[in-house]
Amino acid sequence: MSRTKIVKAKDPMQAVDALYAAGPSGTTVAAAQSRLRAALRAQAPQVYYDVLPRSTLGAVYLAAGPDGLLAVGLATNEPGFVRRVARRTGAMPVRSTERLRHARQQVDEYLRGKRSAMQIDVDLSQVTPFQRAVLEAARRIPRGTVITYGEMAARLRRPRAGRAVGQALAHNPVPILVPCHRVVSSGGELRGYLGDRIGLKARLLKLEGVPMLGNRCRIAGRSGAGR
Repeated sequence: MSRTKIVKAKDPMQAVDALYAAGPSGTTVAAAQSRLRAALRAQAPQVYYDVLPRSTLGAVYLAAGPDGLLAVGLATNEPGFVRRVARRTGAMPVRSTERLRHARQQVDEYLRGKRSAMQIDVDLSQVTPFQRAVLEAARRIPRGTVITYGEMAARLRRPRAGRAVGQALAHNPVPILVPCHRVVSSGGELRGYLGDRIGLKARLLKLEGVPMLGNRCRIAGRSGAGR
């Protein structure tokens, strides 16, 4: 009687392992990844930054790309600001006094009370559509005026979105230029400015002539609807 030889089927995972084993070496992969990162950096628009070292708010860091100012840093330091901008833009910002000269001058004059408005292009392309709508609405609040989070939500036809409005303003990438400090709680209490930097918000409102009592402002003629 003849015997039939039974051959076990090859484990499919062995074939997969063989394919991986035949792939490029770790050195080759690392080199390719390095070239890819360099290519991505080359495609990203160049970003420049500088600092206004002394102001009523302390050091103010500014970063700009081809479409305008895209970041303002308060209550931070240079390494932290650079890391934040690099994460947002994908480009390592380069310090340049010349590139930021006009923006820095206008911010300086504004914070010293020498200027009532600034003519600086602002780049909001990297925020969500809802946040952009909130920030654009904040830009239309006149100097020396405050509104509540509830009023802001109503202006956006989202009357129940007061809390979401507060979150959008809390993540404003360009404070001062987009005056999120002009939005307060229904009772005039200052909340949610750069985390817990309420003192900075109070200083900006005082600079703009808003009547203040400690960390609370008066909302003339408004009852408001807080968040």
